[in-house]
Amino acid sequence: MKKGKRTAPRDVYMVSGGVTKFAKAHPEMNFQLMVKRAFDYAMKDVPDLTMDMIDGSVASYFSDHFTRQLMAGSMVNDFLGLCPKPSKRTEGGGATGGLCLQSGYEAVASGRMDVCVSFGFETMSRVNTWKGNEFIALASDTNFDYPVGGFYTGYYAMMVVRHMHEFGTTPEQMALVSVKNHGNALYNPYAQSPMKLTVEDVRSSPMVAYPLTRLDCCAMSDGAAACILASEDVAFELTDNPVKISGVGTGTDAMRMADRPHKDVILLPWENKLDYKGLKYPGVHSFRAGRAAAKMAYEHAGITDPIKEIDLIELHDAYTSSEIQTYEDLGLCKYGEGGQFIEEGQPELNGKIPVNPSGGLLACGHPVGATGLMQAAFAFWQVQGTIKKHMGSDRLQIPNAKRALIHSHAGTGTYVAVSIMERGR
Repeated sequence: MKKGKRTAPRDVYMVSGGVTKFAKAHPEMNFQLMVKRAFDYAMKDVPDLTMDMIDGSVASYFSDHFTRQLMAGSMVNDFLGLCPKPSKRTEGGGATGGLCLQSGYEAVASGRMDVCVSFGFETMSRVNTWKGNEFIALASDTNFDYPVGGFYTGYYAMMVVRHMHEFGTTPEQMALVSVKNHGNALYNPYAQSPMKLTVEDVRSSPMVAYPLTRLDCCAMSDGAAACILASEDVAFELTDNPVKISGVGTGTDAMRMADRPHKDVILLPWENKLDYKGLKYPGVHSFRAGRAAAKMAYEHAGITDPIKEIDLIELHDAYTSSEIQTYEDLGLCKYGEGGQFIEEGQPELNGKIPVNPSGGLLACGHPVGATGLMQAAFAFWQVQGTIKKHMGSDRLQIPNAKRALIHSHAGTGTYVAVSIMERGR
């Protein structure tokens, strides 16, 4: 069947963002009020934006189990005063927030909306940690993986053990990720667990699933975030400093890791097939969905050298191991060199390409539906150059940041969303 002619999408800009503090619990707020706080913060930053100018919204939350409420997004939409405007829910495991941002992007790029609010939340404190881990584990195959004790820390431990076997990655290299991200979060007032750590602190914390200790893993959280997206004409009416969403990409993979084939590496434009001769890919040491999403986003944004052309990355580091794996998926280094990449300090705040200057999920926390939108808000402030305004300090501001990448990841790499943001015009 012959494909029809595609219409070029409109340019889409982010004009504002808001985030609540991520915390173990917010007993003083229900999920509606939590989102309202983030939304009000975002609205305050663009005073010329009125409620009647907002055309609709997209809601982001991972699990109905945490709220014990179906259609919770509809309740938030009402609480924000956006009824009867269109709204829908986006859900895709840990990538839910990143997919929500892209759903808002699509609404504006298509011409359906001129202004769209992407909001997200999670209230994970309503259940005990073991029960929360059980709910999260339902995002694995409940007929095959889940019945044999498939909790996610176990999956990621298995994957990084294979990474260690294939490439020589060490637990100490993983610990450096935790040291970096928790240290960055010392200057982020929105973060749940900022702290100054050493490699020894990480390695001596309680073992969860070898080689992952407690400080190699992110924490469950309560939190909310909101991002306001607009068409080009409207964006520049609302602010002199909008940030363009210049690239979006999404990848998928089989939920069961046993179903993932060994094929040729998905090559980025600057790579050569001979670089990976003999590599079993993706196996369980790499995320094929992440590589596919990155390639799509890079092509969309016209990026051919991310180390030189991207100034910072907010990356889904649910585990220290997954940050190292994702360096490779994003093409920041070759497959197998992720451990060396962190050991050389390249993703440090003052390194070649800062990764998770916010502190990432490890230090900020991971209220799943809000996480990808939190990343977008922080990246937006970085590119705007307004970190000091929003965080009270410029310690985390990347000097002259022009382009940022955000990365959201679900399951064991089942969905991955990559979005690239850059200075407008």
